[in-house]
Amino acid sequence: MTTLVRGRGGRRRTPLASLSLLSLPLLAVLLAGCGIRSTQVPTDFGPAPSRVPCALSGQDITTQSSHGIPVQVFLICSGQLVTVDRSVRIPDGTAEGARRVLVAQGLLDELAETPSTPEQQAGYTTDVRGGMTVSGPRPKDPEDALRLSTPPQDLTSAALAQIICTFSDSAAARDDGSVILGGPDATPLRGYACPTDVRADPTTKSPPSTPISGA
Repeated sequence: MTTLVRGRGGRRRTPLASLSLLSLPLLAVLLAGCGIRSTQVPTDFGPAPSRVPCALSGQDITTQSSHGIPVQVFLICSGQLVTVDRSVRIPDGTAEGARRVLVAQGLLDELAETPSTPEQQAGYTTDVRGGMTVSGPRPKDPEDALRLSTPPQDLTSAALAQIICTFSDSAAARDDGSVILGGPDATPLRGYACPTDVRADPTTKSPPSTPISGA
């Protein structure tokens, strides 16, 4: 037999109504235990970013690589090496040896350029400083050797990684993608590579290298 509960004023409460009233305190306890809190204060996380990091629009890319031979150089963005499009000018009919040096110098100049405003807004930077030059092999050097006016060991890890990885993806590299690089005068030559871990973390990982025998 079901017992009816009379409330104030003689109004009858059904068992369902009584159960609902009893459940309210329990529901509040459960919500508190789940970390759910009611609030009337609006949440403000600030404005959305104006540009996606390391992302350039088609117009930005066209502006940067509109003249000369299309090439790619490695800039730093979000702690990694990321390619951007550039161009270098090489006179027609340039011999292979001279062409390698001209390409290397053009790439070096592009690396030393301050990134464009859109690139800076997207987070691109460069660690390569201006005024550096590159020349071809000295006597007794391998014919595909390159020499910087600054000894490679004097460069920051990031700058050396930018140079080696940029050269390795260009006509300045050897057939196997490695780069023979040295400094001025009689600075010993070394063969450099650009593995994936260097591209992912150029500030702490320097390009691996091996001595070039007989150079």
